Amino acid sequence: MVDPIRAASLLVFSAVAASAGAATVTVKSPDGRNLVTIDSDKLTYAVSRDGKPVIGASPLGLNLDIGSLGAGAKLSGHTGRSVKDTYDIVAGKARSAPDHFNESTLAFAANGKAPQFELLVRAYDNGVALRYAVPEQAGLSSFKVMNEATQFNFARDYDCWGANMGRFDTSFEAEYDKTKASAIRNFHNFIAPLVCKTGSTTFAIAESDVKNYPGFYLSGRGDAGLGVMVTLPPRFDNNRDYRFRKSVSANVQLKGQGFQTPWRVVMLGDAPGDLAASSLIPTLAAPSQIKDTSWIKPSKTSWDWWNDWAINVPNAGVNTATYKAFVDFSKEMKLDDILIDEGWSVGSDVEPNPQADVTRAKPQLDMPALLQYARSQGVGVWLWVQWQQLDNQMDAAFRQYAAWGVKGIKVDFMNRNDQEMVDWYHKVLSKAAEHQLMVDLHGAYPPNGLNRTWPNYITQEGVLGAENNKWSARITATHNVTLPFTRMILGPMDYTPGGFRNATPSSFAHRNHEPQVMTTRGQAIAMYVVYDSPFQMVSDSPAAYKNADGSWADGAEFIQTVPTSWDETRILAGDIGQYIVSARRKGDTWYIGAMTNEAGRTLKVPLSFLGKGTFNAQLLQDGADANHLKASASKVSAAQSITLKLAPSGGAVAVISAQAMRPPG
Repeated sequence: MVDPIRAASLLVFSAVAASAGAATVTVKSPDGRNLVTIDSDKLTYAVSRDGKPVIGASPLGLNLDIGSLGAGAKLSGHTGRSVKDTYDIVAGKARSAPDHFNESTLAFAANGKAPQFELLVRAYDNGVALRYAVPEQAGLSSFKVMNEATQFNFARDYDCWGANMGRFDTSFEAEYDKTKASAIRNFHNFIAPLVCKTGSTTFAIAESDVKNYPGFYLSGRGDAGLGVMVTLPPRFDNNRDYRFRKSVSANVQLKGQGFQTPWRVVMLGDAPGDLAASSLIPTLAAPSQIKDTSWIKPSKTSWDWWNDWAINVPNAGVNTATYKAFVDFSKEMKLDDILIDEGWSVGSDVEPNPQADVTRAKPQLDMPALLQYARSQGVGVWLWVQWQQLDNQMDAAFRQYAAWGVKGIKVDFMNRNDQEMVDWYHKVLSKAAEHQLMVDLHGAYPPNGLNRTWPNYITQEGVLGAENNKWSARITATHNVTLPFTRMILGPMDYTPGGFRNATPSSFAHRNHEPQVMTTRGQAIAMYVVYDSPFQMVSDSPAAYKNADGSWADGAEFIQTVPTSWDETRILAGDIGQYIVSARRKGDTWYIGAMTNEAGRTLKVPLSFLGKGTFNAQLLQDGADANHLKASASKVSAAQSITLKLAPSGGAVAVISAQAMRPPG
């Protein structure tokens, strides 16, 4: 804890007496701007900000195999508390985050076959959250959750941005398309977050602290009204007959600790950037289960797969010589690690392959010799594994990786968020922590705060990232400046930046070997400031970061020095799908990253966040063409602004420090 100031007390609610039979309970955020109103008779809730409705009266409840928790339940009592606290972030967008909220717990009596249950309601300055809890009680040891009745009814026909997967088996990678709320249908399956604008408020619907339960999707209301409802994926091991609603979403055991659903969250802010700077999702999650986190280190890594093993050695591929060359490149580029992707182990495949052995490298790769060489050069090693192959040998694999000195694992192709897969996430992260292995999950469901609970879960995919440049034209500048206001508000994303073969949209061609990106070099380096990922890829081939004469290409030296974990983050300007200006502080140095969509723009960035005195500012902006940058330096103060000129599909960075620095190159 960092300077904890904790106080718990009964709250006085202006709209409710202390009696158990009161119909209305209200919970306000500490700053008084956000209000949750619960109608305990109808079991509905509503959310407003500054007195203006955001979420209208919306039903709550769970449908169980033993009865339903919902309308008609009888309030038996409620208590409240206030908490003001701060917690440390091991690696991420800030060094610490506030945990400051008002909370009410509403208790409901057993009703017919339905058990007694509780509704927990929290109000923060940057959002509100609700969850259901079923305590241990006589005569009830387990039940099944069939589906959830939680809805988010909209006060008006909002503009929204969401990724509609349309199915339950998915890699959670898609564009966050703009849509009117009235166009969302009950057969849609949007993943978190769904981001909407009311006119005065930007809000996002998400979830946090998912355990012993499936992750959710958001679908249009069954009555075609404005808003969305929670849809739960069924377990894969039960009768999946949707027509007769026999499918089970969760098997729940009450013994020992009772049961709580995940938090249903509405993130709130005045502007889209407020959500991008927020840490509400991990704040709502369970605290770290790892006592000693000193071994969890943010880093940057070279990577083989994206550039198609394009490194200058004979017979480049999965062999010892190739990865020794990647070690040499990482050392020269001042990177921390190398990542060995698919193909290194016996029987390696993207499919389950029961004959695979993830404890043994293929004969052409001498893993002990490679690890020894990497250690001698001060470079760490990460390994890719397919999740089912890992699951078959998890204990043996983790013992072997620890013995080899492997730093972390990239696990791939889970492509589900049902209860069984959620349980598996907790299992793999827990066991990896026992062996001090960091984890990057691909084919991963949207972040839900698990990186706070298991901080060795240092990044994840679940994002339509740069890999798609290899086979499509989907990774547009508009997509890139939509992600910070949508997917990234939940947690870190392994987008895999670093593409240095920059092309204009008109000249872009997708290819597997040494792929291109359809954005400028300025945008390529700005991603290292704008995009959250404490484990960050430097994805292109070594040759892409050098000029013909062997000198560093424009922007390569900036990548060498930019941090991947921060002490403070501020979003200075921007809008969804338009542009973004992010400012992040590490120590006494500020890094500014700016990105735009296909429209070029000139941005005036106030520096009021700087302290007193004069600072050195080095700027890298879009240059003569997509592959070049223009460098400049100046003296600045908090009373001044800097002007950033962004080319179409472009970007820029600035490094501001009190210390004299070399211009970033």
